[in-house]
Order: sequence, then C-alpha cells, then structure tokens
Amino acid sequence: MGVNMNMKKLITTLKNSVKKVIKNVIVKLYHLEIKILPLQKDMIVFESNMGRNYTGNPRCIYEEMVRQGLDKKFRCYYLLDDVNIQIQGNAKKIRRSRLCYYFIMAKAGIIVCDSRQPEYIRKKKGACFIQTWHGTPLKKLALDMDSVSMDGETDLEKYKKTFYQDSRAWDYLISQNRYSTDIFRRAFAFDKKVLEIGYPRNDILFSGNNPEYIENLKKEMGLPLDKKVLLYAPTWRDNQFYNKGAYKFASTLDFDLLQEKLGKDYVCIVKYHYLVKDQLDWSKYKGFVYQFDMCEDIAQLYLAADMMITDYSSVMFDYSILKRPMLFFAYDLEDYKDNLRGFYFDFMEEAPGPVTRTTAELIKAIQQYNPKDYEEKYKAFHQKYNHADDGNASKKMVQLIEELLVRGGK
Repeated sequence: MGVNMNMKKLITTLKNSVKKVIKNVIVKLYHLEIKILPLQKDMIVFESNMGRNYTGNPRCIYEEMVRQGLDKKFRCYYLLDDVNIQIQGNAKKIRRSRLCYYFIMAKAGIIVCDSRQPEYIRKKKGACFIQTWHGTPLKKLALDMDSVSMDGETDLEKYKKTFYQDSRAWDYLISQNRYSTDIFRRAFAFDKKVLEIGYPRNDILFSGNNPEYIENLKKEMGLPLDKKVLLYAPTWRDNQFYNKGAYKFASTLDFDLLQEKLGKDYVCIVKYHYLVKDQLDWSKYKGFVYQFDMCEDIAQLYLAADMMITDYSSVMFDYSILKRPMLFFAYDLEDYKDNLRGFYFDFMEEAPGPVTRTTAELIKAIQQYNPKDYEEKYKAFHQKYNHADDGNASKKMVQLIEELLVRGGK
C-alpha cells in the first residue's frame, strides 16, 4: 500500500511539473504574440473577479452596451472560468487561462476588469486598460497595508511590488466617492485618470428601487411577501482559507437562536463573499434561511432586503444608497482591525447602525431598531460615500468606451 501511495504522489508531481512547463511555454508564446500581432482597437474584453463569475461593474458596463446595441457593433469578449455561465448579448465567452485567452489578451484594444491581473499579463502598446475596482475601502489596501496574510502569503514587500506593477497598466480607474479617490491614488500609486462617477453595479439601486420591481423580485427569488427580509453579507477573513483564492465561511452567528427569536416575522438571506468556497447545508433552516449563489450579483438582494447585517464588507457603502437599516455583527472587531487588515477610519464612530458582538445582541438590535437613533450618522455616511452614485455610471462608462474607440486609443 505504501508503494502505491508513493507511486500516486510521483505521478501527481510529474503531472504538475508537465503542466507548469506547458504553461511557461504558452506564456512565452503570449509574450511573443503581444509584440507581433496587430492591435485590434474594436476588440473589448470584460472580466469579473478574475474570471470567477459574471457580476459587478464589468457586467453592468457590458450589459449597458448590450442595451445600446453596441455588442453588435464591436467585438466583445467575456473571460470566465466556467463558460457555461449564461450571459446577455453577443459577447463570446472565453475560457480563462486557455490558449484562446492568451490570443485575445495579446490583441485586445480595451480591457475592462475589476481586479488585479496575473503577473504574466502584459499591456500591449496602444491598448487601454479600464480598472473598475470592486468597492469602497474600509480595510487597508495594497501599498497602504502593514501586513499581509491572504492565502497564506506573508511577504508584504513582494505583495506590494506585484500590486504596483499591475497598477502601472491601468489607464482609467473608477471611484465611488472622493474618499475612495484619495485612497486609491495613494494605495495604488495611481496618477492617471480617476473617474469619480459611482459604481455601475449600483445603477439598479436607483432604477429598481420601487415597490412593483421589488415585489416581482421577491416572487422570482421565492421569498415570502408577508415577512421582512434580513440580508446577511459578511466579508472573508484573510487568514481562514483552504488554498489560494478559496476561503472559509467565518462567522459565529447562531442561526438556531436567530430562527427561534426572529423566524415568526423575518426570513434571512445568507450571501457569501465570492471567495468563500464552503458548501454549507442550510436545510435545517428551510423556510427561514435562503441561500443564493455566491457568484450572483448582490444588488438584487439589496433591493429585496429590508435590513442588512454585515461586518467590515464594502457592501455597507453600496447598501447605504437605499438608506435602509444596517446592522453590524462584528464579533472579531479587534482581531480583524489590529491583526488582519487595519481600517482607514474609525469604524465604531462612523457605522450608521448598531455594532454588535453576539447573536443575542444582534437580535435585540433588530427587534429594537429605531431609525431616528441613527439618523444623523446615516446622513453623514450617505453624504460621504454615496455622493457620486446617481444611477448613470454604466452609461457614462459606455460613452467613454465609445469615445476611446472613435479616437482609436486612450
């Protein structure tokens, strides 16, 4: 048996070595293609969350192009790990990190994404790179970070160096507010064009924030119309993971107690961060807990929710557009703030809702929530973080893309 185990390990090692050699060859060919293939100015590449899903700002910009019929006028491509994901319009779905992916990336005139790119990706001369990013920061970012523990990575200098190199390729960067603009310029060492226009992914929070749309939404989701909806949307913990890019669902929330005390009047939507890979069984909470695909856009869940529970996630900045109650379940506040990421502002001072540490405290805060208690804090929060969002960010980005294509570059 020991011989068989050793043989399996040897075969696995050999397979991994072969894959690594093949990838190195493909990357070298890609770097050659960048030099010799002509730039295709009307070729637009979109990517969400490093290909993990079809969501966020890139999706909303692309779908605005579809609404305007521009997906028929220009050649659009969407990079995905899973090409079985359904998308709108005429964009061709490209499997990320396969041969066609490198070929497309070597020719594309415009690239729209919301996260960093792999270290081997290089910017072609004349191409335009639009970085939409993916949230207003509470947690320290990039060059501002004092330590790093993501995926087990602890080399802070290496992390900062790769981030800096990646941001050299960006030509445009979207910001949700002035606060983010100031941080992005410093944390990303970015001195090019910042588009302080709000986030395209939040446009639906303006157009869809009406009773008819929300009722139809709840029906589509199978949510009861006679109960209030709680949305629980926590962030991930840098130091709790299975492997690179696969994090654990970290929470001490007692769902048994939550159901016992609130089940009569509420239901609860649980929305993981897209990096969380746990497959938890919620069947014992049937009729109370509703789980939605971690790879689906959260904006529709914002609209369906009467209250949101989060911790340190950037969802707080988006949900506040709706001016609905927010509660914070911060069971590990000190450890998270002092040991994992660090914050840009005084969380306890600015949080526009009750900050709780235990499930019992959270339940009490929900039951006794009075919007007047947080009226001034919420108003200040909204003015600071939502001043640029107006429901038209997607249109503004499509207008920019059209202008770039007409001009033939940045």
